[in-house]
Amino acid sequence: MFLIYPSYGGFIVSLTTIILFFVYTWGLGFTATALMKNSENFLERNMIRVGIGIGVLVALGTLLNLLHIPLDWKIFLLLSITYPLFILIKKIKNNDLKLKLNLKLTKSNLNILFVLLIFLFCLFMYVGGSFKYPYFEDDDPWSHSMSVKYIATEKTAYEPDNFNLKYLDPYPPGYGILMGVLHQTSPFMMWTLKFFNGLILSLGIVFFYFFTKLFTGSRNKALFSTFVIAALPSFFTHFIWAHTLVVILIFPAMYCLEMVKKDKKWKYVSAILISSILLTQPSQAIKIGLMIFIYFVVKCVWERKFLIDLFLAQVYGVILSFMWWGVKAQGMLAGRMEVAVKHADKIGAAEASGGILSKISFMIQNYFRPDLGTATKAYSFNDFFIVKPFGGINIHVGWGIFITLLLTIGIIYALIKFKESLKKENVWIGISLAWFIFTFLGVNAMTFNLPVGFITFRFWLLLAIPVALLSSEGLWALFKIGKKVSIPSALILIVVLVGIFTTAGYQKYNHNTLPNWPPGIGWTSTDELQGYLWLKTLPADTKVFTYYYTGKISGLNKYSCDWCSEVIEFRKTATNKTASELNTWLKRHKYEYMILSGSTAKKLGVNKTNEKLQELASSNLFVPAHQTKDFFAFKVI
Repeated sequence: MFLIYPSYGGFIVSLTTIILFFVYTWGLGFTATALMKNSENFLERNMIRVGIGIGVLVALGTLLNLLHIPLDWKIFLLLSITYPLFILIKKIKNNDLKLKLNLKLTKSNLNILFVLLIFLFCLFMYVGGSFKYPYFEDDDPWSHSMSVKYIATEKTAYEPDNFNLKYLDPYPPGYGILMGVLHQTSPFMMWTLKFFNGLILSLGIVFFYFFTKLFTGSRNKALFSTFVIAALPSFFTHFIWAHTLVVILIFPAMYCLEMVKKDKKWKYVSAILISSILLTQPSQAIKIGLMIFIYFVVKCVWERKFLIDLFLAQVYGVILSFMWWGVKAQGMLAGRMEVAVKHADKIGAAEASGGILSKISFMIQNYFRPDLGTATKAYSFNDFFIVKPFGGINIHVGWGIFITLLLTIGIIYALIKFKESLKKENVWIGISLAWFIFTFLGVNAMTFNLPVGFITFRFWLLLAIPVALLSSEGLWALFKIGKKVSIPSALILIVVLVGIFTTAGYQKYNHNTLPNWPPGIGWTSTDELQGYLWLKTLPADTKVFTYYYTGKISGLNKYSCDWCSEVIEFRKTATNKTASELNTWLKRHKYEYMILSGSTAKKLGVNKTNEKLQELASSNLFVPAHQTKDFFAFKVI
């Protein structure tokens, strides 16, 4: 039911892209880890390769872009299959081809089977929920669609000098590169972003399990923690934004860091994954970087030695990220300074008119304001304890009653058993507690009136990680208590699972599958939105022209070369062109449709828009194709 296509051909094309996604990621993951000691479990070894491959694809794409090699899907396909095919041919030639599937129903594989069931449920929820309505929710996905269309078409992540894309250049290109490459073989932009955004979120659940199994040393605690993080309302909605990819990448990155203790060469793959995080999203990458550094520091303290390989993995990762940030950091800082100066103007701060040092100082203060962020606020106890059936679009806050209680028990138990927690094998508890303190304070910067904050509402996504980990410690504490009072562990587990689902999981599912998510503030009316949705009836990449730049055209599977110099220049005087001149230009550049809508009136003015509407309608050079109260589409003839 996820695969909603306009035709059978569309189904084949999009199914092909799904297969290609796994070929790219598995092949790159296999290549990156081929010379290292891998897991002996067949399922773990190959599933985690997909997660590693996603990060490698981001880093590889950025490198190709730096070298001005086209970001073409055929190049990614070639690079992903070359080494696996080489190994395959070599083994066939040496008569050494032995497929060790080893798929016996062991306890380890049974746990993985449960994780895959959770994955499928999440896929149904995230992808199925996003297709409950025929448009993109809110505003970010429309902007992302423009960046994705640009990369897919121009095969570069460097934007032209005369055009600005909101989520590209100097914004890191990781999310755009991944989706742009996928869009090259799947022409339906909306389907591509909705499906693969949901797929990445759901795969993150699988990657979390394998990381947690290594991290805690217990596959059962890992399985329960996976159930918790999947049920946590605060761990992602199906909202489409770069945070999806950057947060999910922490799990394969941490898996690689954990594997360093088994084979030091894993530090090199860890570095690639850390760099991919830095190449995907700026603010969340800083927070994740701090979490990785906390992991490193606590591990060093626990083991009473400087873990040089973990340190080098971080250093190498930062150095690798310079292939983008080495030339783009200045542009990003300039953009942040511009935002800070506008904020200073708004509040009447003297820094807005001060010197460069004054502006830099204010920029730093502004960027780390505790109230920064569109959904940032002070939270009460009930915001954590009680989950609402519908939360925010990008962040659905809350843990629910049972998860909150388990978390509390887990923290108290860890503190009571502090000496036991200091054992080397329990270092994960110390790291989880440190992560919890860091992310909990991050979420509550306004609540506690902290002097600094960092887009605090987005910390909810990261806070979910230690909450899930420490909840497993809470459940195991209940098991021990239950034994003392003769309550079966199975009964405790059933009550907890049902309690988590009814106080958190159901609310998360309900929130993500509601059909009335808003389409964003970029629309002037429902009539305009309904008019634009008519574009979805046209063939993919039909060329559609408007008087102003908008991500709505690309988001609805159509094409407008808004970044092309001839389009930019023409738009400067387009409103002064006669119907004949407009028709001639559109036909020369192969545009098939012309749109005027409520947004046109907002941009040009109502009178000017009405004049153009009447002129086009009476010219015999444009035929009315579709209209609503606030939308008029003309076919160019």
